[in-house]
Amino acid sequence: MIKPTTYCHAINAMKADEQHLHKEYHDKQYGFPIEVDNELFCRLVLEINQAGLSWTTILKKQETFRAAYHNFDIKKVAAFKDADVQRLLNDAGIIRNRLKVNAAIENAKAIMAIQKEFGSFKNWLNHHHPTSREEWTKLFKKTFRFTGGEIVNEFLLSTGYLPGAHDPSCAVYKKVLKANPMWNKK
Repeated sequence: MIKPTTYCHAINAMKADEQHLHKEYHDKQYGFPIEVDNELFCRLVLEINQAGLSWTTILKKQETFRAAYHNFDIKKVAAFKDADVQRLLNDAGIIRNRLKVNAAIENAKAIMAIQKEFGSFKNWLNHHHPTSREEWTKLFKKTFRFTGGEIVNEFLLSTGYLPGAHDPSCAVYKKVLKANPMWNKK
């Protein structure tokens, strides 16, 4: 992959040691559509865990999160019991916040119900697209736990449901735009 020479303002404003970590995410994931439900769930869990913290912290811990949450297998996480909650709360490699841990488990259960009705989490998202940010936030608050406006906004930006993940001058902008044909629908 050719590395971009122009980046979004947020990347350019970072310290050099943070840029390396963020560029990989920026260039290959941020704003690009996600097709697999477990990966959509992953992004939702990571966005929830970022609340009150920096995205740098989450990026540094993402592989530990993946291991702790069984590769974000929705069915496995939905079946977590008290012993799993305790295991997660004792895992220094993730964010040890009971509300966020419980939200991940309850949101996995909600996604399973969505899958039963719509066939997939992706289909559910597509069914509601396009929707305004405010309507998305209301829908997410009604459906999921620990999903305020900022979490919903970042989840939708990062998964390609809302435009604006990249500055128009960013070298990745056109790639994201091309990967998200639904933005061009009228």
